[in-house]
Amino acid sequence: MALQFPEIDPIIFSIGPLSVRWYGVMYLIGFAFAMWWANKESEKPNSGWTKEQVSDLLFYGMLGVILGGRIGYVLFYNFNKFLADPVTLFKVWEGGMSFHGGALGVITAIFVFAWRTNKSPLAVGDFVVPMVPVGLLAGRIGNFINGELWGRTTDVPWAFVFPSGGDEPRHPSQLYEAFFEGLVLFLILVWYRKHPRPAGSIAGLFLLGYGTFRFAIEYFREPDAHIGLYAGVISQGQILSLPMVIGGLGLMIWSHRREAARAA
Repeated sequence: MALQFPEIDPIIFSIGPLSVRWYGVMYLIGFAFAMWWANKESEKPNSGWTKEQVSDLLFYGMLGVILGGRIGYVLFYNFNKFLADPVTLFKVWEGGMSFHGGALGVITAIFVFAWRTNKSPLAVGDFVVPMVPVGLLAGRIGNFINGELWGRTTDVPWAFVFPSGGDEPRHPSQLYEAFFEGLVLFLILVWYRKHPRPAGSIAGLFLLGYGTFRFAIEYFREPDAHIGLYAGVISQGQILSLPMVIGGLGLMIWSHRREAARAA
């Protein structure tokens, strides 16, 4: 007995040729939360941040998410198509965004912003990462509403039959990701940053947490049909998540050791 997908219309409303989609609204929710959170943090005593800097950072971050997400999707998941038709990079109406590409875009934006404002990239990264999980949560809910990126077939009682996924019940892997990569990761970061931490350790924890959750959930998510599993065991998402796990753990260890050496 599987749950039937509610078949929510991905378009909220249309005015002439303009359509407002749930997925786009989810992106707006993520950016709105980031704006609220960043401004709230900047108002704390001795935050070291001004409203103007927050506005600039959010602008850089938005560009990083959109450009990095699109470029990453094309290069990581549709590289052969890109080689055959490079213009596909600009066909955004066909859909396709990659979190890992967006993450690289945001990291680039952090370094550019830090360079232009003479701030530490580690400190900027620590400031940014708590905003990210809420955007991930909203985005994965948008994937669920669209009935896309569903999971592998299963017989668990909470499985869904997605219209685009055939007649077999599947894991609602979008909701798994929304819960773990979104809500749980956000709560972990909020808890961890309650006390002063070495610069870079919060960003490292985000990379470690996201990479670990994504790697695990990939076992429940249906691999991309045109890519499948490498060697029959590992997905593209897992390959892209491994560097995040290793890099995040390394950054946390390095930042704590550097702090300890300074205090010695």
